[in-house]
Amino acid sequence: MTSQPAPKSFFLSSEVHEYLLAHGQRPDAVQQSLIDATAALGPIAGMQIAPEQGALMTMLTQLLGARSAVEVGTFTGYSALCVARGLAPGGRLLCCDVSEEWTAIGRRHWEQAGVADRIELVLAPAVDTLRALPDEPTIDIAFIDADKTNYVNYYEELVRRIRPNGLILVDNVLWGGRVVDPKDTGEDTAAIRAFNDLVAADSRVDAVMLPVSDGLTLLRRLA
Repeated sequence: MTSQPAPKSFFLSSEVHEYLLAHGQRPDAVQQSLIDATAALGPIAGMQIAPEQGALMTMLTQLLGARSAVEVGTFTGYSALCVARGLAPGGRLLCCDVSEEWTAIGRRHWEQAGVADRIELVLAPAVDTLRALPDEPTIDIAFIDADKTNYVNYYEELVRRIRPNGLILVDNVLWGGRVVDPKDTGEDTAAIRAFNDLVAADSRVDAVMLPVSDGLTLLRRLA
């Protein structure tokens, strides 16, 4: 039996979400197995990206011809699987996370999908991992989906390492609509607002915020 997660887009009904999935790239057997394994964790499964977002990330990785990718926040590995599948021959994905338990689920499915040899997983604070990377702008695509209070720090470490016309994708930028709720003064909400304001005004990038899933910002590094 397979499980289909509820739509992460807070403005989509379940019926519209199912229609959307039916007319796009649906999860294959390995991806569905990963969705099911994550759902078994309980409410924390809501941290997994939506299938339609994963399909978009694969396509963007392919369109860039990406050979160097970085992910901050891997959870159970669905987004990593999607990016790894889109890499050009010889491409590599660096995953930054701190949970052996959750990433172990991803490792099993990366093996099943035949992409484990493209993925390097580093279990350590992501800021430390990013700061240890070369300063040269050689990364083609990056994805940020981790603790919200460090979004600005992750972004600053990545933006100077992204090649011109490379992309940084950032998840949860609409935060269930709470970014526009003045009554929500929570730390995570404040952090996302601050990040959104920062990148919207950053002359180093072009920014497009998409109503995909819980909000996905695409940032193109300018020359």
